Amino acid sequence: MIDISNIGTKQAEFLKRAYQQKKLAHSYLFVDSDETRALNTAYWLACLFNCTGENKPDGTCQNCKQILSGNHPDVLLVEPEGKQTLGIDQVRPLKEELAKSPVESSRRFFFINEAQKMTLSAANGLLNLLEEPIAPVVTILITNNSDQILPTVRSRTQIINFDNGEKLTGKTALLLENGFSKNEIEELGNLDKLDQSIKYFYQEMLEHNSLALVSAHKLSESAKLVSEQRYILVKLKLLAEHDLTDSLKMNIAARMLDNLVEIDKMRLNNVNFRNSLDYLALNWK
Repeated sequence: MIDISNIGTKQAEFLKRAYQQKKLAHSYLFVDSDETRALNTAYWLACLFNCTGENKPDGTCQNCKQILSGNHPDVLLVEPEGKQTLGIDQVRPLKEELAKSPVESSRRFFFINEAQKMTLSAANGLLNLLEEPIAPVVTILITNNSDQILPTVRSRTQIINFDNGEKLTGKTALLLENGFSKNEIEELGNLDKLDQSIKYFYQEMLEHNSLALVSAHKLSESAKLVSEQRYILVKLKLLAEHDLTDSLKMNIAARMLDNLVEIDKMRLNNVNFRNSLDYLALNWK
């Protein structure tokens, strides 16, 4: 159940004024390190528009209850659902769906959570919806990193920043920059042990040590969560990017980054994580 008590207060006030003045944009980009708060605010807006109570949105009328439980026909949510990416197959059906007139409301609401995970084809498929919505619809994209949203998509939205100039630092900021959600970061927990294992694996590959294949198996067995698997690949990329600054390691670091690009392609084609790491280790044998 969505909690509309946990929302961006200033952002909600801004949206309420736009609603009252009938100046709601047809597309927004909510940027928030806490994507849950931004998503709650999107649902709050849908409730505001449809609430039948006196103090809108009250969260208790029939319309609000339907929206907050995910059962309102005019409020649609798309999200990766634990996958690495949000693909065109999830966006394409909405094109037809959102061309329809609202069922119970005067406007439809379309939310894309973790929008930074959209593939290029999914983002391009979304452009037409943002440019020329056929039915009365408000599309809200939610991300923790606006830099990972295609510029052509960003330019077609009104951007609302929830972090109010707060600048995160350290590992949390680094993970957010690389597309992890706040929930995924919490799920990862303490990474010291995993960081050490990844560093050993990376060094073994650069040294053409046959133990790299053993380390690949151990890493794949320990990384049961999708977030852990993504973290391993991101950490390897960061190690290689760091070595690019060393003139003695520049060439091998560039080769490693090329291999990691291939791994990304394999993962998008549903190659399992163990086989992906095996491929990487064998390339450096």
